Amino acid sequence: MSKGLVVIGGGAAGMMAAVSAAERGAQVTLLEPNERLGKKLNITGKGRCNVTNNADVQTLLANVPRNGKFLYSAFSRFDGRDTMAFFASIGVPLKTERGNRVFPVSDSAFDISAALERRLKALKVQVLRDRASALKIEDGAVCGVVGERGRYSAEAVVLATGGVSYPATGSTGDGHRLAAQLGHTVVEPRPSLVPLESPDPCCGQMQGLALKNVLLTVRGQKGKIVYREQGELLFTHFGLSGPLVLSASAHMRDFDRDRYTCSIDLKPALDEQTLDARLVRELSAGANRDMDNLLGALAPRLLVPVLLERSGIPGDKKAHDLTKGERRRLLELFKGFRVEVSGPRPIAEAIVTSGGVKVSEVDPKTMASKKVSGLFFAGEILDVDAYTGGFNLQIAWATGRAAGQAAAEALRQGEENA
Repeated sequence: MSKGLVVIGGGAAGMMAAVSAAERGAQVTLLEPNERLGKKLNITGKGRCNVTNNADVQTLLANVPRNGKFLYSAFSRFDGRDTMAFFASIGVPLKTERGNRVFPVSDSAFDISAALERRLKALKVQVLRDRASALKIEDGAVCGVVGERGRYSAEAVVLATGGVSYPATGSTGDGHRLAAQLGHTVVEPRPSLVPLESPDPCCGQMQGLALKNVLLTVRGQKGKIVYREQGELLFTHFGLSGPLVLSASAHMRDFDRDRYTCSIDLKPALDEQTLDARLVRELSAGANRDMDNLLGALAPRLLVPVLLERSGIPGDKKAHDLTKGERRRLLELFKGFRVEVSGPRPIAEAIVTSGGVKVSEVDPKTMASKKVSGLFFAGEILDVDAYTGGFNLQIAWATGRAAGQAAAEALRQGEENA
């Protein structure tokens, strides 16, 4: 009788690995310390769960800024559309929204985790509440797992413990420690898809202001553009947040050595000449109005005092008294509102972890360790991360699929050679 497979971690990648291995006939035990499986999965997409992105392999890879090439094989065999077909097959109707983001029709993340749990049960996967503290190795191969509550013999192990973001969900870096104990290099985890802190008092002044359809450009201290995209951002008491900022943070990896500046084009649909003509029209039409009143037609209320302060224009100045230089300063602010950022928020607030097990030490086709026979990796424990839009969960599904299937195949070959 085979000792079977132990999957460590009951999140998205771990559940997919367990399902994929069991579908291929493996005897699977899933270890998860939380009372519920998929605890982090259940809070993704504000509880709606952005399951994947309805995209082909090239689009998926284009949305993985770190070590995307490593995922080529996994994505080629299990892309966003394969993920959609999988969830449809286990009873979860899906829908595609703006940006090809895919959600359950019910808008409930619990439907995703519940469907996976039903599938695990149907495949007779044994789910145990335990935290792995060590892996047993014999002759360079996995032979068991030591948990806080028990010991488990195994001929293969999938490590799918996540990163270190959202530690309350169980992502506490356990897998990194286990991998390091076995000789794997762990690239220092850093926050990714994380809000940004700013020393600029304007952020606190505009706390709660959401700007839509703005163009965010992020430059390093040498002026090089590291990120440029249009979308939505949010001012907070500590700095900047919102979808644009979270995606931008994935490119701002070197706060230790570089300084970044965010420049916001508040009117990206209008070039400078067109916007200047509009300013002239507004100033002419409201010649006798105070500037703080007139600017309300061009900018959100919370932004108006900041625009006036930065341009040096008194709020009670009449529009007809505005100088050409003052108008020019306003125009420049509308087309390039700058916010200095000092660094990311703490890693506990990050949506995903950048860093993890070094991918050059892992087989990209099978997710197998190149150092320990019978050891496989899946999900956020690996040094790969992507933008928002369902891409990080797609990494979990694709690597979980690859690891689970390869582990089942390794067990089968082991039985044949026994």
